[in-house]
Formats: sequence, structure tokens, C-alpha cells
Amino acid sequence: MKSYRKELWFEIPQRRKLLNITGQVEEALRESGITEGLCLVNAMHISASVFVNDDESGLHGDIEKWLEKLAPEKPHGQYAHNRGEDNADAHLKRTIMGREAVLAVTEGRLDLGPWEQVFYGEFDGMRRKRVLIKIIGQ
Repeated sequence: MKSYRKELWFEIPQRRKLLNITGQVEEALRESGITEGLCLVNAMHISASVFVNDDESGLHGDIEKWLEKLAPEKPHGQYAHNRGEDNADAHLKRTIMGREAVLAVTEGRLDLGPWEQVFYGEFDGMRRKRVLIKIIGQ
């Protein structure tokens, strides 16, 4: 069994953004030379997420509205965590959206459904953060 590790770095200039990283994950898979196995893609920060969904702008807007209803950013004082910080909502949004995606690798390709894409969800941007890609297999 082989393994391959790569980091992706992002510095999103606004507080929140959903970024399609499917192409970067596919590139890492090509670099790995692995044709059968598993690909883990996970956010290495507690206010960001990796998830799989459709790349459709209406859905992205719906996700943003839904997350903001569940964990509104403001008022900052509504959260005990926000003593000296203002990102409790980002921690909660990450909890809802998840830390990672585990993807099957079949015949050298990500084994995704017809509309599935891999996303990095930033919920507390404006600083440098990373995503880990770990691929294992043969």
C-alpha cells in the first residue's frame, strides 16, 4: 500500500466563502499515482469545513442562508466563546458542515456521483488556512 500527502493553502479575503476544490484534489490524486484506494480531504482549522455537494449558485446561497439561521454571526455577544473573539458562529457552522470528506478512488479517478464536487467552506476567513489531502491505496 502506498500513501501520499499534500496540503492546500487558502487565504479567503472575506469572512465566508464556499470554494470548489475538486480540481485540486484530482490533481493531488494524479500526483500520487494511486489508482485504487481512499482519499481523505480535511480542513485543518476549526472554523473551516470540507464537504461534498453540487456546484450550483442557488444551492450555495441556500446553504449560506441556512447556516446563518442556525448559527448567526451577530450579535457577537450571544456566544460565550466570543470573549475576546468574534468567531463562535464559524465554529458552529464547521460543526454542522463537517470536518472532512472521504472519497473512493477507482481506476485512478475520484469516484464521485454525477453532480458531486468537493468544497472548502470558509466561515472565518481573512487569514491563511490549510486543507490536508491524504491518499492511501495502490
